Amino acid sequence: MEISGSAFSSGVSTIQSGQRRVEQAASDIASNAFTAPPQAAQSARPNQVNPSAEVPAESRPDLTESLVALRVGQNEAQAGAKVVKTADEVLGTLIDTTA
Repeated sequence: MEISGSAFSSGVSTIQSGQRRVEQAASDIASNAFTAPPQAAQSARPNQVNPSAEVPAESRPDLTESLVALRVGQNEAQAGAKVVKTADEVLGTLIDTTA
């Protein structure tokens, strides 16, 4: 039973780690977006984004790296879920054989 409990804990930990990675990547992607143009610039060019109002490129996370981290986090959470499912099945089998 210790092995199954350990596998379950490991799976849950992996899911949580993947979730944190996804949340961080989503935050990085969101911070990569343009900011709204100031009111004065908006009246000068009504339907255009003011390039000077955007966040400086060197202070933003790399979009490609953020998208890759998002996918890695997704895969990590899915792998953790499979570990939990397998641990549950093993525990069910152990209970069935001992009953």
